Amino acid sequence: MKQAEIYILEGEARDLGSKSAAKLREELRIPAVLYGPKVKENVHFSILESDLEKILSISQTKLQELTVNGKTQKTLLKNVEFDPVTDRALHADFYVLDEKTRVKLKVPIRLLGTPKGVVDGGGRVLQTLRIVKINVIPEKIPAVFELDISGLNIGDSLHVSELDMEGIDPLDDPRRTIVTVAPPKSEALFTSALEDEEEELLEGEELAEGEVAEGEEVEGAEDDAEGESKESKE
Repeated sequence: MKQAEIYILEGEARDLGSKSAAKLREELRIPAVLYGPKVKENVHFSILESDLEKILSISQTKLQELTVNGKTQKTLLKNVEFDPVTDRALHADFYVLDEKTRVKLKVPIRLLGTPKGVVDGGGRVLQTLRIVKINVIPEKIPAVFELDISGLNIGDSLHVSELDMEGIDPLDDPRRTIVTVAPPKSEALFTSALEDEEEELLEGEELAEGEVAEGEEVEGAEDDAEGESKESKE
């Protein structure tokens, strides 16, 4: 587990109001707010747009040492509002971390290595979970969860429970699959075709065994249909 790095940010106090916010954006600054469990009154400030873009460009959890009005606090960028047309940042929310207060956040998962099943068997890596939700104290916040998949063979999977979660509470189901090594595409299609063929053969055999003469009533058929209807409604 790689610990989150800390980035230094400088903020400037700002006036409230849409006109003030628009002027700041013209000056390439983004309106922002600072809040948290130990913050008595929200602090409204602005940061350079380039600084925010730098933080957003990093694909891992980011902490900040943010200085506003001469006071420096450790923060977590919690939310950014974007313009739906230009995709430009409009506003940012920074959460002030308290050493003893757990915080909920999402952390990316990075896969390391190439599975044996890919090298030897031509398998495919299918990553079905890329971000995991956790609850953690600030000093334990990870930048990213790294997962070694080099030992996986075709058909093998790794789950949330296999991440390094020491001192961390996972909020996702520990049984949830993160990555699977699937068979080659051609083999998968061939296997699927065989399974479909087997199902058709079994259905044909069942029909042959259970065929009913035309006009003959099947005992219990209506009861079964009613039962299925009730189950579907429930």
